[in-house]
Amino acid sequence: MKKIDYQNVKGTQDYLPESESVRRNIRRTLEDVFIQYGCQPLETPILNYTELLVSKYGGGAEILEEMYTLTDRGERDLALRYDLTIPFAKVAAMNPTLKLPFKRYEIGKVFRDGPIKTGRLREFTQCDMDIVGADSQMAEAELMMMALDGFEKLGMQVNIQYNNRKLLTGALEVFGVVDAKINKVMLILDKLEKVGVDTVIAELAELGVSDDADRSIKQFLTDDDHTDFIRFESLSNQNEQVRQGLQELKVCRLALFRRNMHAVFN
Repeated sequence: MKKIDYQNVKGTQDYLPESESVRRNIRRTLEDVFIQYGCQPLETPILNYTELLVSKYGGGAEILEEMYTLTDRGERDLALRYDLTIPFAKVAAMNPTLKLPFKRYEIGKVFRDGPIKTGRLREFTQCDMDIVGADSQMAEAELMMMALDGFEKLGMQVNIQYNNRKLLTGALEVFGVVDAKINKVMLILDKLEKVGVDTVIAELAELGVSDDADRSIKQFLTDDDHTDFIRFESLSNQNEQVRQGLQELKVCRLALFRRNMHAVFN
């Protein structure tokens, strides 16, 4: 009989009782916070149709290159989920009778065939909480409060970074980025903290962004006051989306201030 070489698949690991007990305690602590805020538990399949998982990015994101794909006996294109957001959107779409607003949390395994390094595996646990069917930015503020409460229960001090798509879309419109390239520009800007301004600007040039737009984006990213309200106030005079996004940001900030919580808005 051939001797079996016991080992884990690269990028995965076992959690022995001591570490798994810690993980489960963290999970219980977070679940208690989510339930206090009225969130309901949800579990979605790990296996999904590939078409569903690519729908968010339309083939334009590096994350799709890390997606595990396979086919079943019926030759259907399938993939392992790489996050919990798209499966939740599927649940909402398939169940139109859900009472809105619907708050859910899910803690589960996701998979990404990316580079392995310290703190980054190919099989890992993700924790999500979302609210669907709420128009008010108070829902966004509530999610941030939920996260802050959860980390506080775990004895961790954190900052929350707030992102508003209307602000970014409107700013890019003011800078002269054509509508057809705005989503791709956003994906490039999303890598700013990871790769730095110079690399982002180089990728924008490769994308074919106009020289004027390129200069405006670079100036915005390198301006010391680019995170300040005043910067967006000047843009709001030129664009309705910026105006709406700025108002939404202020609503979130006020809600958090009233709870005597600290957040970093970026």
